[in-house]
Amino acid sequence: MRFAVDAHAIGRHQTGNEVYIRSLIKEFAAQARGCEWVAYISTDSAKAAIPANIQTRLVSANPFRRLGVDLAQRLREDRPDLLHVQYTAPVGCAIPIVVSVHDVSFLEHPEYFTPDRALQLRWTVRRTVRRAVRVLTGCEFSKQAILRAYPDLDEGKVVVAPYAAAPEFRSLPREAAQAAVMQRFSLSGPFVLNVGDLHPRKNQIGLIRAFAQLVKAHPQIKHTLALAGKDTWFAGKVRDAARESGVMDRIRFLGFVTDDDLLRLYNACDLFVFPSFYEGFGLPALEAMACGRAVVCSSASALPEVVDGAAILTDPAAEEEMVRAMADVLLDAELRTRMERLGLRRAAHFNWHDTARRTLAVFRDVAERAVAAVETVASPSMARR
Repeated sequence: MRFAVDAHAIGRHQTGNEVYIRSLIKEFAAQARGCEWVAYISTDSAKAAIPANIQTRLVSANPFRRLGVDLAQRLREDRPDLLHVQYTAPVGCAIPIVVSVHDVSFLEHPEYFTPDRALQLRWTVRRTVRRAVRVLTGCEFSKQAILRAYPDLDEGKVVVAPYAAAPEFRSLPREAAQAAVMQRFSLSGPFVLNVGDLHPRKNQIGLIRAFAQLVKAHPQIKHTLALAGKDTWFAGKVRDAARESGVMDRIRFLGFVTDDDLLRLYNACDLFVFPSFYEGFGLPALEAMACGRAVVCSSASALPEVVDGAAILTDPAAEEEMVRAMADVLLDAELRTRMERLGLRRAAHFNWHDTARRTLAVFRDVAERAVAAVETVASPSMARR
């Protein structure tokens, strides 16, 4: 069998989408050596992340050219048995499609997107989901959200293959991690960490306000708030909230960070806080747990399902709950240790080997059914000759 994967997200700093496809491809290369693979990438630098036994082909970084011209041309040349994409399939794709839809926030919360982006996703994802043979997603919450969004979709067509923290995210010696963070970011002293693009659904503004209340109510807490994530169209409002908080001197914007830096940030922090209004899975919470960090996160969307009692949950719209949860963890060493232990145990339930195994089972089923359908059509024609 020959499988094609749209891997244009690799090397593009597309955060969750990039982590997902990079992790899957690594496991595909290890688990399905009897198959042929081709990955469509948009930068030469992405080749370094692709295992040697997977072919790579360049396609345009421009989404209009990639989806409108390049992928269709590559597929005609490579003749794979199926194409795997995230969210959006190319125009004029004549082979079976498997699509990964991580969430439908663009439908349930269009206010988190620019109007043009929300409109584009509504149209392209609907077209792709209807065209796809299978739809993959990371948890039951997202499966049900997809089925609500597309009520004519057969439930059996949507398959849950849970995501995981990459094996690189693990516990490191605290002092070494703290020294590396000090050298790389000049971030000295204890800190609370948040990871995610500066975006309205990530709720950094609510976190900043809660942090300001925390340090004013508990002057014995000397922590800094470190926000790791790239700027988006919403970043100015987040930075304005920091300037208006009264504790700007204790808030650091780290920008986009590499996985190596993120590993050390997780290990060096005293607490990871993830107060998102909406997550289709919430991978950073799992990554922090895999590094042995206590987690406070939102009680909304997929996060309760993912953390399953191994984090302290708060209403993302209730800043006073966030303040109380952060104070409890930072001031109670016994509670913090217990949450760290629970998080490590929960993170161990997920791994990319199982995710890839489930995904490969879908690929093989789709490809085999497609071959059988072609043979069924061909057989009567042969009989008439």
